[in-house]
Amino acid sequence: MSFAQVYTRSVVGLHAPKVIIEVHLSQGLPALTIVGLPEAAVRESKDRVRSAILNSGFQFPNRRLTINLAPADLPKDGARLDLPIAIGILAASGQLEPEVLSGFEFIGELALNGQLRQVTGSLAVARAIKAEKLAIALPQVAASEQGQNNPDSSPPTTPQLIVPIDNGREASRVDGVKILAAQSLKAVCDHLQSLVDQSASYESLAVVQPSPVQQHVGYQVDLADVKGQHHARRALEIAAAGGHSLLFTGPPGSGKTLMASRLPTILPDLSDEDALEVASTYSVADSDYNYGTRPFRQVHHTISAVALVGGGSRPKPGEITLANKGVLFLDELPEFDRSVLEVLRQPLEAKQITISRANSQMTFPANFQLVAAMNPCPCGYDGDTSGRCRCRPEQIKRYQDKLSGPLLDRIDLHITVPALPIADLQNSQVGETSKQVRDRVVVAHQHQMQRQKKVNNELSPSEIDEYIQLGDNEKQLLQLAQQRLNLSARGYHRVLRVARTIADLANSTDINSAHVSEALSYRSKA
Repeated sequence: MSFAQVYTRSVVGLHAPKVIIEVHLSQGLPALTIVGLPEAAVRESKDRVRSAILNSGFQFPNRRLTINLAPADLPKDGARLDLPIAIGILAASGQLEPEVLSGFEFIGELALNGQLRQVTGSLAVARAIKAEKLAIALPQVAASEQGQNNPDSSPPTTPQLIVPIDNGREASRVDGVKILAAQSLKAVCDHLQSLVDQSASYESLAVVQPSPVQQHVGYQVDLADVKGQHHARRALEIAAAGGHSLLFTGPPGSGKTLMASRLPTILPDLSDEDALEVASTYSVADSDYNYGTRPFRQVHHTISAVALVGGGSRPKPGEITLANKGVLFLDELPEFDRSVLEVLRQPLEAKQITISRANSQMTFPANFQLVAAMNPCPCGYDGDTSGRCRCRPEQIKRYQDKLSGPLLDRIDLHITVPALPIADLQNSQVGETSKQVRDRVVVAHQHQMQRQKKVNNELSPSEIDEYIQLGDNEKQLLQLAQQRLNLSARGYHRVLRVARTIADLANSTDINSAHVSEALSYRSKA
């Protein structure tokens, strides 16, 4: 047979759409043509594939080869298509049985000697295969429950994905997909041959078993490292319990960065699906990630808007997507370019970012907790009792005006962090550990999941009306505060969300005046 069809996946954003590789051998002068919108790395694969096939002990067909990558309108980039292209050539030339390719998908870059090299996005590919399997299986299950059994239908077989050995552990975290990891092109071909010729001594590939997931992932830092600052620690606990954003304002050395870096240690554990989503994002971005931990992304104030939110001619995830389900920390907030900060306004509300280009539109998740820190003035010591500040009032105003009102209005908790007294520094008494605080946070989080299936910070205005009920005293207190603090409608809703979180931490079903008063105290600097 001079035709073969192989299945693989491209990676577009965080998605992995299916790609069908069609290989056809025809008469004519020897040539290899790749069509179907391949990018540079794919076009260059013809030379890698030729050398890998020859160095693996196979024959490269001395005929005209046409390789079509379908669908034709889907861009294909990266070297992950090397392996499926090589498999297709071997099957079309009769060196592999085309029938054995059914039920398999392949990804992997080929070295010139036939070895398989690690590729990005293997976890995204495995998740896409599982999602496709579920999309096929669910209608069959629904029809079966309604007594509409089709005698010709059979339950879908477990899909199999062959990946480079260095991608095996990562891809195996997705259940419902059989992951086979191979060292070389020869090992893949031996496995396929063993399925049709069991009498020969072909070695089969072993199924990669997923690594056990820890119930709670430990961190190397702890909240007990923070000396004093009880008010700021309380705000950190509230932020962790309700998913709220946070702004620390204080002089240098007061512990703002230290506290921000401890926030992930008191957050609830990621769910299995959230951990997979985060790991998949880092797999696509080719970044290291400690599986199961909350991301903590600290970015420098010189970052560009594209690096922060994502972009490029072919949109890639930015820092806000890499911080998804975790913490994005912006230190020295007024030093950021104002146009960079303003792009945060939409994802802070929508929990996602949509990047539009002339030929594509991509939506990335951006459900992060924003933690920011700043000094009160250019020198950093405004309000310090030692009188070290030499900034003029107009300098302080100009410095603070770098932050727009709409951005500050989107931050739930505004905390003033005073300089740390020497007595607190010398105090040998250890404060509460991350575990102690986290235990309270987890209980408050459970209250929210049972009540509304989401954290308080994600409540929409209509959901606030449904889940947050106030008594007459609390309503009167809020009305008075709205007049004095000039709260916007957004600020009003954020106060309600924070008050609900404070009540959850107190294991209180109702929100009382004390909860509202504390929530309002965190808006006084907004």
